[in-house]
Amino acid sequence: MGIPTSGVRAQDPLYKDALAVLQPGFAGTTAPEWVRRTVAQGLLSVALYGRNCSDPEQVAALTSELRKENPDILVAIDEEGGDVTRLEVMGGSSWPGSLALGAIDDLAVTRDVARELGYSLAACGVNFNWAPSADVNANPDNPVIGVRAFGSDTQLCARHTAAWVEGLQSVGVAACAKHFPGHGDTAVDSHLGLPTIEVAESVLRERDLVPFQAAIDQDVKAVMTAHIMVNALDTQHPATLSRSVLTSLLRAPQSEGGLGFNGLIVTDGIEMGAIARTYGVARGTVLALAAGADAICTGGDSFGEDTTTGLADAIVDAVHAGELPEERLVDAANRVRTLAAWTAEQALPDGRRAPDAAVGLAAARQALRITRGAQHTAVTGPVQVATFSPQANCAAGAETPWGAGAAIGELLPGSGQETYTSEQAAADGTDVLVAKILGAAGERRTVAVVRDVHRHPWMSEALTALVAARPDTIVVEMGVPQAAPTGALHIATFGAAPVCGRAAAEIIAGG
Repeated sequence: MGIPTSGVRAQDPLYKDALAVLQPGFAGTTAPEWVRRTVAQGLLSVALYGRNCSDPEQVAALTSELRKENPDILVAIDEEGGDVTRLEVMGGSSWPGSLALGAIDDLAVTRDVARELGYSLAACGVNFNWAPSADVNANPDNPVIGVRAFGSDTQLCARHTAAWVEGLQSVGVAACAKHFPGHGDTAVDSHLGLPTIEVAESVLRERDLVPFQAAIDQDVKAVMTAHIMVNALDTQHPATLSRSVLTSLLRAPQSEGGLGFNGLIVTDGIEMGAIARTYGVARGTVLALAAGADAICTGGDSFGEDTTTGLADAIVDAVHAGELPEERLVDAANRVRTLAAWTAEQALPDGRRAPDAAVGLAAARQALRITRGAQHTAVTGPVQVATFSPQANCAAGAETPWGAGAAIGELLPGSGQETYTSEQAAADGTDVLVAKILGAAGERRTVAVVRDVHRHPWMSEALTALVAARPDTIVVEMGVPQAAPTGALHIATFGAAPVCGRAAAEIIAGG
């Protein structure tokens, strides 16, 4: 049942505040009637996902529809650049991601990329970005962070998190440091389950919290919570639902051992498995608000009017039942309004400005780490690209293209492409799989494109066998380059976005 246009509940101040703290998604590339109506009644934020984005003009038209109902509405998106893009979901990002920027380690480059990415969002009417990842990728086997982090060094992550925030917010788009208090030392994807971090609080303070403090010192407008158990901080609740984590640590003044954050605390997707399968979406929403969260991100998988109104009902009911203090709900709603007012004040006076995509390609070129072996000779003709494709990261999604094959084909006409998966490797065995790759290549050089080869035994075995059979094989690693370089030419791109693939292809085609 939708929100009534009149009646007690529609006029209840609690209900308006309950709507204000929700950041729902919706289906389609235009604003549904229920969304426009609910915005007019108090909803202050909406979230855009890949399903809402076809091209910049369409997204700009969509956000313009929403602003007819509320000129100050927050339009949020998960646009990290690199592997995680929503605005360019069907073509892949024009901007290298965080790990590539960390590999360059030039703060001016990081600020420039974040600024131009911000211009691409602002031009579409998007003013709130759930990025950057401030996580320190302490676990190289992490299945969900990886290239989304600036690296595994705390100080490097801190300085680039601050620079990215500075660049994005310089064009009036609010940044959001995530995933507090740090998702980097996990081996479980919180989209699917509830990860646990077992380290001392001193380690958290010296390693994981430092980039978040750097973001806060840079006046980051929002911080996103992580759906992780951090037993050194709270043995009962995951961070998103923990008052110890959100209020006693993130909000508390530095003089009291906290980080002193006064901006907006937003949850990661409340419908993600770590919360939904443990507490349920409605219960998780109420617990998160009570713990100190101000905004509830929902709509990644479940979306629609019933979800939104149902959560608003649950919030109001929790206040009436004494489970959620009314002053906590009012405070949360006001923090959302404060951020909405900031973005309205920061809106570019001259309207739209096109981003400079050359900044992204230049950065992708700078990030490359190239290792030439004794077997390498210049490429003089078409090649055969063998892309070893792992299961898609839940954050990146399976629909977004990645790799180097398209760019190689453009620069080396006549090149062939095939993709190989873990299912094929399991069905065929390594020897048969490699024989297929060599058969497809014929006399052409083989380019093996891999992604996090250190995390996938099937991929590592196939690559080892391929290089043994053809020592002149070129290897392009587009994930975390944890494994030792192999092949006649090894190119680490530090990210799988097409812009990174283009940079690698230029090296291959250029010799």
